[in-house]
Amino acid sequence: MNRIELKSNEFDIYYKRYIDKLPENISLIQSFLQGKKNTIRFFSTIPKNKLEYRYQDEKWSVKEIFQHLIDTERIFINRCFRIARRDTTPLSGFDQNIYINPSGADQKSIENLINEFTINREHSINFLNSISPEDLCFIGNASGNAISSRAAAFVIPGHDIWHQEVIKERYL
Repeated sequence: MNRIELKSNEFDIYYKRYIDKLPENISLIQSFLQGKKNTIRFFSTIPKNKLEYRYQDEKWSVKEIFQHLIDTERIFINRCFRIARRDTTPLSGFDQNIYINPSGADQKSIENLINEFTINREHSINFLNSISPEDLCFIGNASGNAISSRAAAFVIPGHDIWHQEVIKERYL
């Protein structure tokens, strides 16, 4: 299943900004595998003195952004899972800002964050490999909008790319 197969009724327009970061012909699993490699390489090469840098006081640090990617993957893979399992319960949104302080991201080493990301990504890949194409196409509801299981999954690697571009532009 390739990204280009997604239909516009499978996700809210807000998520297009992330999904469109992925090549049209990339498969779901390949986007997760390639994204894992690229994300680990990206965060591994950031200078230590930039990891807790904020370009404005109220903005997240680079480590906090990395933690945000991990947390967002957890939430979206859960959405993917529940929708693929035909759970029709409307899934709530989340306030990403309240997750940062309790995460303690700035107190974690970059090595610990990379390990957390790696384990989380492996879990996501393992789960995605277990879902049928039919189940991935099932459409549920999250944050008050229709979203398919596969669209929820495709958001994850696109979201990673989005934030890496922000870091390159504003932090490095």
